[in-house]
Amino acid sequence: MEQFENSYFNGFVEFALLFVMLYIASLTVLFVTGTVVLRLNERHPERKIQKRKATNREMDDIKSSVKQLVVTSLCLATGLYAQNNGWTFFEPVKLSWWSVPVFFVVSVLLHDTWFYWGHRILHTKMFYRFHSPHHRSVAPTIWSNDAGHSVDTLFAHSYYTIIVFVLPIPAAVLLLHRLFDQVSAAAGHCGFEHFASRGARKPWPLLCTVFHDQHHQYFVYNYGNYFSVWDRLMKTVHPTYDSRVKEFEELYVQHQR
Repeated sequence: MEQFENSYFNGFVEFALLFVMLYIASLTVLFVTGTVVLRLNERHPERKIQKRKATNREMDDIKSSVKQLVVTSLCLATGLYAQNNGWTFFEPVKLSWWSVPVFFVVSVLLHDTWFYWGHRILHTKMFYRFHSPHHRSVAPTIWSNDAGHSVDTLFAHSYYTIIVFVLPIPAAVLLLHRLFDQVSAAAGHCGFEHFASRGARKPWPLLCTVFHDQHHQYFVYNYGNYFSVWDRLMKTVHPTYDSRVKEFEELYVQHQR
């Protein structure tokens, strides 16, 4: 009995330490990314997407993000802990020159599908009450990405718990994916367009900041996370998205002259 209790206690301590490290890392990424992008926004005021002023919710969004990153870190810690203890169906593939890019791309594609359909569910009458706090920012800022309700956060980030049971993804690759997700999603909420390119508009599947900014502005368009594929297939891309991206491409050229 004592041996079982010691084992249980040691397991709890290991999980708690993993969670704390992930949470501290998430907070660091949140504030470093936010600071860098704010400086970029200040240098390029002409790249602001919406003419309306962002609502004065920065402190509310920061406080909410700090809370919601607890949920995100718990999801990621649970997945990594389960994998490390051999509770998953597959042993993670060893890191190699091919496994890192392959599993990163596969995970990003799977998460984009997970996010799109989860996002659509959150916009239904039954679940929208959990997503509506995130939409209080009609003109989002760099601090808006993680702000919202815990159920909303679980819809998006329980992926990091579940994926290790269906994909033998190396832990390092899952962490890399999570880093990419946090940074790209923060940039997607920053309210300024710094990433417009031909690859971000039809017929290419990539996105730029305009995509998610329009989701906040119009609510019922642009549900995807990394790609526009599902939105184009399901006819949920905002009608002006591609033309707005092209406008910003032309704006870049004008300011380079």
